Amino acid sequence: MSGTTAMDTSQESTFAALRGQLQEAARAFAGGPDALENILLGMVDDVDRAVREPLEIFPVCHHSPASALAMARRLREKQPRVVYLELCEDMAPLLTELRNCKLPVAGQAFAGDVDGFPAEWAPLSVVAPVTEASAEYQAIAYALETPGVELVLVDRSSDHVFQWDTRGRTPAAEKGTRPDASAEAREEEAALHGEAVGVEIGDLRPRFAELEEHLLRHGRVRHWSEWWHQYVEVPLGESDHDTYRQVMFLIGSLFRRLAPGDGDRVRVDEDRERYMWTRMREHLAETGTDPADCLYVCGAFHAASRVEEFGVHGSTGTFTISPRTATTWQYGLIPSSHAAIEAQFGLAAGSVSIAATEWAKALKRTRVQPYRLTGQAGGRKAAVKKAAVKRAGGKAAGSAGTVRETADTGDQLSGFLRRPPVLDGLDEAELLGWSVDIVRAARRNGYLASTADAIAVFETSILLAGMRDRAKPTPYDFQDAAVTCIEKDRVPGRRDVRRLVESMMGGDRTGQVGYDALPPLARDVYDRLEPLGPKLQQRGVQRALLDMVSRPELRACSDVLWMLRRLLPHGAARPIMGERRLGERSVQESWDLALGTHQRALIELGYEGVSLEQVLEQRLRRDAYGPQATTATVLAAVEDAVLYLRSRRLADELGTHALKVLSTERSVDGAPEVLRRVRVLLAYYRTSEPVLPSWIESFVRTGYAHYCTLLPTAFRDEDATVGQVAAMLGFLFSMESLALSLGCDRAQLELAVAQSHPDDPSRTALLWAAQVHLGTLSRAEVRRRCDELLDNPLVVPAYPRYLSGFVHALEPVPGLADVVVEAVSNAFGRLPDTVLLPWLPKLITTLRSGAAELAPHLIREAGRTFPARLTELDAWVPPWRAQPQPRAARRAGQGDRVRPGAALLAARPATCDALAELLGCAQGWARSDVSAPSGVGLLSAHPATCDALAGLLGCDGPWTPSAGPSPTGAELMRRHTATAQALESLLASR
Repeated sequence: MSGTTAMDTSQESTFAALRGQLQEAARAFAGGPDALENILLGMVDDVDRAVREPLEIFPVCHHSPASALAMARRLREKQPRVVYLELCEDMAPLLTELRNCKLPVAGQAFAGDVDGFPAEWAPLSVVAPVTEASAEYQAIAYALETPGVELVLVDRSSDHVFQWDTRGRTPAAEKGTRPDASAEAREEEAALHGEAVGVEIGDLRPRFAELEEHLLRHGRVRHWSEWWHQYVEVPLGESDHDTYRQVMFLIGSLFRRLAPGDGDRVRVDEDRERYMWTRMREHLAETGTDPADCLYVCGAFHAASRVEEFGVHGSTGTFTISPRTATTWQYGLIPSSHAAIEAQFGLAAGSVSIAATEWAKALKRTRVQPYRLTGQAGGRKAAVKKAAVKRAGGKAAGSAGTVRETADTGDQLSGFLRRPPVLDGLDEAELLGWSVDIVRAARRNGYLASTADAIAVFETSILLAGMRDRAKPTPYDFQDAAVTCIEKDRVPGRRDVRRLVESMMGGDRTGQVGYDALPPLARDVYDRLEPLGPKLQQRGVQRALLDMVSRPELRACSDVLWMLRRLLPHGAARPIMGERRLGERSVQESWDLALGTHQRALIELGYEGVSLEQVLEQRLRRDAYGPQATTATVLAAVEDAVLYLRSRRLADELGTHALKVLSTERSVDGAPEVLRRVRVLLAYYRTSEPVLPSWIESFVRTGYAHYCTLLPTAFRDEDATVGQVAAMLGFLFSMESLALSLGCDRAQLELAVAQSHPDDPSRTALLWAAQVHLGTLSRAEVRRRCDELLDNPLVVPAYPRYLSGFVHALEPVPGLADVVVEAVSNAFGRLPDTVLLPWLPKLITTLRSGAAELAPHLIREAGRTFPARLTELDAWVPPWRAQPQPRAARRAGQGDRVRPGAALLAARPATCDALAELLGCAQGWARSDVSAPSGVGLLSAHPATCDALAGLLGCDGPWTPSAGPSPTGAELMRRHTATAQALESLLASR
């Protein structure tokens, strides 16, 4: 007990001088003790408390080169046996797979189906990005590469991330809304993470808007990332371990005490700290590990915690960890990028890339050997082996000196705060290299830059740095100078100068998940596409050519690509040549593949199943049996089941379900889509199978009765469009023959049309077309009614709506095209300009939006009706206005010329010769005569046919040739009444 008291006394006196200085400063600035003094002294107390903790706390800031450098140094000095890391505890199995990936990547927890959360939150996704220039990666690499070291993740699970979100929205809403995040510019880059909630180690940023604005204004910087780089990264880059810890504790305490009173967010932060300390105490109790041999890596904000559970000797039993919900979580690694991290966490554009560049420069300058996972893509194997030897030799000494280093910690904070900033000298060679490189990059991207621009960028960078009280221009100063000197009013290429500087400073590095770290489905996809080439895992677009004639084994690759096109986002697999429709298969295909670019989507498919076929079947079932499923949706699933899976079993099951969905629908919203898909499926089954499936026959019968029932209501329903009613009629008319053969009654359709009494002009025209199809209304009557509409000045303004109905009527009654052309022509010829001109835009938009597929039919009919040349237009008479020629005149004209058929055969005898040879007729051609007999004359010339017919009819009378002029058919019927009666009885019996 006396040793403990002495130790506490010495620790209390450690920061006594700093407390006195802060008290004097508070009195000088505030005029006496007040809240300022409490805040300043409270910050010192937080630092003192964290420093005195037996379990060493290592505060970090996410993606900070200074934190990563300090972590690498400390791990080599201390060699801890246990590393506690602030990361979701359920992501621990993913860390061993990092060695198979190219950084940056992100660990992901994904839940497609939720149980215990609101259904509208699904799918749930949590990502934790990892970069090489981060303290967490150094800790992970050290723990995984050092024998006997245990890595324990102690932060809340992914399930608790959403459990503790009680604000009715996902935590992602509070991320990415910070002032310096350019949402419009970074939206595309953030696609690698999708809509996932980001978790990061060391989220260190002021939550007090006025404080951040004050720091940015007095620091003469534009955004927080630049302030942190200038005033924290650079000073701490060369500091020792104790100074680094105390400064980070102080910053975390400052931001914590000046945070606004957001009760929900503060509660979540404190619960996370209670969660982590509870997990660490449980682990220490289970393993019996000495806290001095452990290292706790967490954000500086959480290191300055004031909860009762803080420390290994904190309160126990005061916090209970709630159980997880029944939601099933899937885990995997997905590719990430610097731009995605910046967009996810609201960082300045290019800040992570600049941090990676600074990390590489710091390693060269300090000669610190970082930790790397063995086999890491881009790693240096020799360096890894050398580091392993150093760790093995220095572990015991480091462990022995752990307690002594902690106990001998002094007040390094006072000296750091009093020390003036060290001004780095100007590195002219580096700045000149930057200036030349940015001009070269600008010229490659279309800018008219020259050597003078490089000199201007160089001088402007020095000028901006001097205006901002720094001797050495930072990358941010150089970026501003380049934009000032090179950027124009218009960007000539794809990238502006700011993006070019970001690329020059390191670019947007994109990670890649290795083959061994992929889920089984993704590995199966790459294995099945192996015949296409080994470059499919690379980022960018790869062209694949498939010739299934010379290489039949590529048909399996084609099947995989079409399924990927159905399942993955647009652009992952895009066909250039070839198509797949029901009953059709391409023999050659060309594809643009970007599977490496869309690797995250491919990995997330692996969370749903182990093969593409399984995932596609699950999605089809989900679409068909979902609460929002319609008949059209189910039929689309049936079509995809046949097209991609060629599964008759699944198609029959979904088709049977379509019957149930159709019978429950009480609206006609999906009638056009239902009609289109049923026609496609019927055409496919009629050509590919001997008989129709039973479900589609039942669907036609049910649909016929269903739409007949809804037809009268749909004609008067204001919510139903003309196109939907026309689709109903199209289903009834086009499926009528099949429905009648299956037992349906046509009287039901006739009764439904008779009961329809629309009020809208367009639907009235649609009803007239239906009546013409059923035979209850003649075309002449339709023409007469249209003429009456044009003659009635009260109805003329509504005539365009009748025309819209006639245009839609081409779907169910395509044979009415001539009447529609006539109605449109009469409208253009007789309507006044005051009515016609305002209606023209409406007619065009109607045809484009609601009847685009019917316009070609209408245009073809108009092409057959109107003259083909402009010179013929003046003498052209519309067919509906031409006077019909009397029948007697037509007969008189025909008697003076050879019949058209006989003249054609005489002019082209080759066809008749071939037919005669086929029938075995050896007689030659007879001379054509104008007065050749016709009708009865032919019977006299060839009596054998009449004899055979007489024998069939039972007429025994002899054949008597006709001596006079040939009688007409009516005269023959009167002369031979017995023959007529016998023929009539024969036809009746047949």
